[in-house]
Amino acid sequence: MAGPALGRGRALFLRWPALPRQRQDSQRPRHLGYGQGLTIYTHTADQYAQFGSRAISSTTRDATYVLDEVLGNETELPLLEHTTDTHGYTDIVFALFDLLGLQFSPRLRDLANQRLCRIKGRELSYPSLKFTAHFNPAYVRQHWDDLLRVAGSLKTGWVSASLLISKLQAYPRQHHLTHLLQEYGRLVKTAFILRYLHSQALRRRIHAQLNKGEQLHALRSWLWFGGDGVLRQKQEEAQQEVVRCLKVVTNVVVVWNTVYAQLALQRQQQAAGQPALPEHLAQLSPARFAHLNRLGRYSFQLPADVLVNGLRPLRPLP
Repeated sequence: MAGPALGRGRALFLRWPALPRQRQDSQRPRHLGYGQGLTIYTHTADQYAQFGSRAISSTTRDATYVLDEVLGNETELPLLEHTTDTHGYTDIVFALFDLLGLQFSPRLRDLANQRLCRIKGRELSYPSLKFTAHFNPAYVRQHWDDLLRVAGSLKTGWVSASLLISKLQAYPRQHHLTHLLQEYGRLVKTAFILRYLHSQALRRRIHAQLNKGEQLHALRSWLWFGGDGVLRQKQEEAQQEVVRCLKVVTNVVVVWNTVYAQLALQRQQQAAGQPALPEHLAQLSPARFAHLNRLGRYSFQLPADVLVNGLRPLRPLP
């Protein structure tokens, strides 16, 4: 579990019930019953650390907010690849990730129904694949400077990705920039789908990262036991504060589990006369919580049994 970050991120959402009459609240009977609620949208690195989390409207497509925390990442994690589920992708998102030099690797549902595009004017001999869309390279080449300006604005922080995407989607008629990004995004998506179908290692990597996010979802749900798991704040700033606090507590649990799981494994392997190899540590998940007590009083004073290095002694081996 120790080591440098591989730079893959995972965007996941977790819906929490909220009190009525909050500005971002929305009706989602499928997920919340007949009530109102918010989506807590989280970004998780492949080391289980959370580097971004925010509360958004439950009716807004998740793809609108995928890039915000990736571009606003203030940690030391080198983010190079990002995975989501189907709700986190659009052709525009594919285009923006590629323009920013990042790899976007979503797990697409109904992959057989996805439209593959072919470059206009070029013949293809792949009878098993259906290319039902066309990519016009002359059009994209003519307006390439517009794409570079968009990428530069996002990279420098002059505009957030969620604001740009929401504004483009709000036009009653398709904007020129929307059509341009979709045209380029279809090409990038086609290249990704072909790699996804060809590479079993890529598919396993995406599934493994999504599973890490689901494990942290269970941990966050278990940690949020106060107030019956209801987000009671009405102001957006107060809601974001609650979300950030939950992120901090979750990261603390991950760090705690990481440190003590490594010590426990090393002791167990030494007792068996075998070394603790890095591949053994990679199989441990720091998102476990059955051994933690979330109730009672919290003390921030070090007890007398804490060792010199600041760690508690491990339980005796059975």
